[in-house]
Amino acid sequence: MRVVCPGSFDPVTNGHLDIITRAAATWDEVTVLVTYNPNKNGLFTAEERADLIRRSLADHVGSGGVTVDGGAGDGAAGDGVAGDNTAGYSTAGNGAGATPAAPRGRITVDTWDRLLVDYLTEHGVTAMVKGLRSSLDYEYELPMAQMNRRLSGADTYFLFTNPRYGYVSSTLCKEVARYGGDVTGLLPEPVVEAVTRKFAAGS
Repeated sequence: MRVVCPGSFDPVTNGHLDIITRAAATWDEVTVLVTYNPNKNGLFTAEERADLIRRSLADHVGSGGVTVDGGAGDGAAGDGVAGDNTAGYSTAGNGAGATPAAPRGRITVDTWDRLLVDYLTEHGVTAMVKGLRSSLDYEYELPMAQMNRRLSGADTYFLFTNPRYGYVSSTLCKEVARYGGDVTGLLPEPVVEAVTRKFAAGS
């Protein structure tokens, strides 16, 4: 079964990676879908975000046989036409002494600039997975899950975030990094480097 893990991922955090790899331990294929508004400027472009996700996943997974594929982008099916590399899974950094099941499925990365339900319908996806850090996330996600169900018939599955990442968000990490704070351990290493370069260049 294929599920979509949607988000803006500007940029991807270690909390995101935790949800993505845990989803891959449950479902056969997980498509990480970078959703974006072309009329709004983020810190990274959609393709930069997708590339950072691929690179971060390649570092994060280690020996369990998960395949990290790159999608064609801009609404393509994300079926591994670019940036293909095989990796497995490492429990390093998951915290709380937990040893999650090794991912069994394939992880693909894609981008999309229209309604999420349009992607689900066009690609025949019937389920999504989202992470919940707190009851505030639940209150925000519930009406969207209900609307997506009404429009596309897709179910939304929620995974509770690892407690060590319960306070981590892309916005908070960007604010800390903007003023020179250390975000090591909160963002994947490729993202820490990319964020540092962006702010050093005056973004």
